[in-house]
Amino acid sequence: MSDSGFDVHSIARLARLELSPEEEQRLGRQFEQIMAYIGQLNTLNTSEVEPTAQVHPVQNVFREDRAAVRFPEEDFLSLAPACHKGHYEVPQIIG
Repeated sequence: MSDSGFDVHSIARLARLELSPEEEQRLGRQFEQIMAYIGQLNTLNTSEVEPTAQVHPVQNVFREDRAAVRFPEEDFLSLAPACHKGHYEVPQIIG
């Protein structure tokens, strides 16, 4: 646990980061600065501000489904370095 009150070591472990003790101390101080800034934001008077989930109006944009020109699979398979029975062949990557 750093001086800031954040358990930087645990957070780093969850993120699978290896940090030196110096890095943990520095990040702890940075977390503390971030939380202090958030504390400043919490002191702002927002009583006149209407709650909002979106800043800009949101609308769905729909389009009609249209059939598109479909190219023969053979054209694409002919471009592949290797294919077998209508499928792309790729190098094995897992045992």
